[in-house]
Amino acid sequence: MLQNLHVKNLALIDEIEVEFGDGLNILTGETGAGKSIILGSVNLALGGRYTKDILRQGAEYGFVELTFQVENERQVKKLKELEIFPEEGAVTLSRRLMEKRSVSRINGETVQIALLKEAAAILIDIHGQHEHQSLLYKKNHLGIVDAFARESIVDVKQKVLKAYKEYKACVKELGETQTDETQRAKELSFLKFEIDEIHEADLKPGEDEDLEELYRRIVNSKEIAEGVGEAYLYTSDGNESASENLSRAIRAISAISEYDEKASELYDQLVEIDSLLNDFNRELAGYADECEFSDEEYHETENRLNEINHLKTKYGNSIEEILAYCKKQEKRLLVLEDYDSYIEELRAKAARSEEELKKQAGKLTALRKKQGKILEKAIEDGLKDLNFENVQFEIRFEKAGGYTAEGMDDVEFMISLNPGQPLKPLASVASGGELSRIMLAIKTVMASRDDIETLIFDEIDVGISGRTAQKVSEKMAVIGKGHQVICITHLAQIAAMADHHYLIEKATLDGDTRTDIRRLEEEESVRELARILGGAKITDTVLKSAVEMKELARQLGK
Repeated sequence: MLQNLHVKNLALIDEIEVEFGDGLNILTGETGAGKSIILGSVNLALGGRYTKDILRQGAEYGFVELTFQVENERQVKKLKELEIFPEEGAVTLSRRLMEKRSVSRINGETVQIALLKEAAAILIDIHGQHEHQSLLYKKNHLGIVDAFARESIVDVKQKVLKAYKEYKACVKELGETQTDETQRAKELSFLKFEIDEIHEADLKPGEDEDLEELYRRIVNSKEIAEGVGEAYLYTSDGNESASENLSRAIRAISAISEYDEKASELYDQLVEIDSLLNDFNRELAGYADECEFSDEEYHETENRLNEINHLKTKYGNSIEEILAYCKKQEKRLLVLEDYDSYIEELRAKAARSEEELKKQAGKLTALRKKQGKILEKAIEDGLKDLNFENVQFEIRFEKAGGYTAEGMDDVEFMISLNPGQPLKPLASVASGGELSRIMLAIKTVMASRDDIETLIFDEIDVGISGRTAQKVSEKMAVIGKGHQVICITHLAQIAAMADHHYLIEKATLDGDTRTDIRRLEEEESVRELARILGGAKITDTVLKSAVEMKELARQLGK
């Protein structure tokens, strides 16, 4: 559950910190006190968009932090799959907002905004007015059914997705391959030309590197020969060479080597040096011979390199890439030479993949319809609890125009709100207030199958009052028994149900306006209910009504 909210330097908020409890947490306050800022802050911490004007005047940055206590094992497992590990059972999501950028963190570690959003989707569900408006769009109805049926359909949905990808790949390959006779003849001719050109070159892997090294030696052979000749002159050729001088040194020290052990050691070292120098001179002479190239060798090497580089410009950046390209073209050549058989085989493959997709999509449809009936009945019962006394609700399934990654189902919510009225699409019947109650009924049903422990409701009371408001408050209390609910409301009936009641206030001090939030004690909660009921003037009668409302809420909550 959401344990703590910390906000700093956002809009009218200087700095606030709120500890939330389990069950039903209610937030109330005067119009304009900043209730939307509180909810907006939570959205920002979860990765929502922001503009620089959200920052408090004169502040260099804004900061929002949410701390969740995570005890649900399935939530923990999902978080670990994202490599997020609760620390002593807690996960902290935070976001530092600056004028041109933001920094997101999970448990103090900087993360990408996408990961922050993924983690948030596991921990919390925010229901605002825009969400119940989403019920107007038919495309969202299938998602609600699938969310309810998740456990039953997860494996089949994976099979549908796999079959769909295979089917689309076959269709794409078939479309790209089909050509007329003239096009095939042109392509055959061109393929043969490319393959023959590569084969005639008789390329060997690594040949280009060896040739480039040889070409550098040929081009620089004159300079190499001069350097080798000079080195040979100093080491073995002439009276003043290193070899001649070393021989003289050996003769000189050999005469004294028998008189002293140290002299004998030095003599042995000189003999070894002489042997090494002789080996060096032999290698130097051999290298000099290797660096003698004829004009014919030069032209052959240059021409071969030109041939290979020409092929590289056409078929690949290396001999390995050229040979791989050749194999690819040879495979295509075999296809075109036996084109009719290939097309027939491809069509058969596409038909098999479509049959598999149809089979798996059919299984998915059957499971959806089965779970859809359960969801349909649960939503209808929930709507009756919310004062839709004569409601009829139906989840209508039709076959879509074609296959998608979601199968072949077209789902639409149908409803009748009055006796004698036919079922019609939800979008053409429900008003704003009715939509909010319908979404509440759906949320109540979904909560029983959802791993998300914290639900936030904003604008759930739009367009309702009286008995309907009482019904909504009772439904909120029911959800609060199994989940942590945080609800911003204007209605006393809903506020009376609070397990924890918070007041959002706006105050001006020394010309500076600030929004604050604080938890109310029992007596303060009653006075806030009286304010909501009675407006500016709170009479004894209004206070008494507030007390009675609280007592009734306690009785209903038992």
